[in-house]
Amino acid sequence: MDTADFDDLDALNALATDEFGPWDREVEITQDLIDAFATLTGDDQWIHVDVERAERESPFGATVAQGFLTLSMLHRMGGYPLKVTGHSSATNYGGDGLRFVGPVPAGSRVHARGRVVRAEPKGAGTLVTSEIEARVVGADKPALLYRMQVLYR
Repeated sequence: MDTADFDDLDALNALATDEFGPWDREVEITQDLIDAFATLTGDDQWIHVDVERAERESPFGATVAQGFLTLSMLHRMGGYPLKVTGHSSATNYGGDGLRFVGPVPAGSRVHARGRVVRAEPKGAGTLVTSEIEARVVGADKPALLYRMQVLYR
């Protein structure tokens, strides 16, 4: 994993690339996890929680994870493209884009990888934008693409 100081814009931007880094940890998305997320958030549509109906009626042939569940699992999956050093705080600044591209069926394993998009000054800190791709292991297309922004001070 590449490392750069939060206030070295040249070094951070030198890490920007169109290529994603290596895949990180695999995480299993179980039906129990999907059900717990449905209980927590109220997103209990049948395509997520009704196994029998999903097997019969879903275009995926099984229940699938909520998109925001997959997003919330990024921390566990990893895939961050760099380690930023020299800062006293790192704040989740939000996103610069989020797309749910493919399904995550219950029982599948997902992993993530990332790339640095850009770094720019923001007040007394540095705003770093990274793109994270999460994908079902072995799938042809991503489950999600997220442009994450973190403000370092």
